[in-house]
Amino acid sequence: MKQYKLGYTTGVFDLFHVGHLNILRRAKEQCEFLIVGVSTDELVQDYKNKRPVIQHKERIEIIEGIKYVDKVVSQTNRNKFLAWEELKFDVMFVGDDWKGDSLFNEVENQLNKVGVDIVYLPYTKGVSSTIVKDKIKI
Repeated sequence: MKQYKLGYTTGVFDLFHVGHLNILRRAKEQCEFLIVGVSTDELVQDYKNKRPVIQHKERIEIIEGIKYVDKVVSQTNRNKFLAWEELKFDVMFVGDDWKGDSLFNEVENQLNKVGVDIVYLPYTKGVSSTIVKDKIKI
């Protein structure tokens, strides 16, 4: 039996790479059912000031094809508490590169009040969509 029943994580998942796979695998190792929120193109444009290379619809298809993922939803905003109100997950998985970030400190406080754990998973060093883009000079 896994530690958690319903897990949730989010991401852009642009130019899918092993770091993305590691987060999804490690999350699924700890929960029975994993929901993954994939950021919309508009949301990414809004907070990163750039558009993903791969369109939202196609990024959803990629994530749906990963064996560790049980359900995919669109992430239209960064409010994790609203996501919890809709999905009622009991744990949220986040890359440890976000630990201590003011956004996630607030999220952690909100979710802890309703009994939701935040589990920080190890960030895979040396790989990111930005690094991939730089390597292929997009």
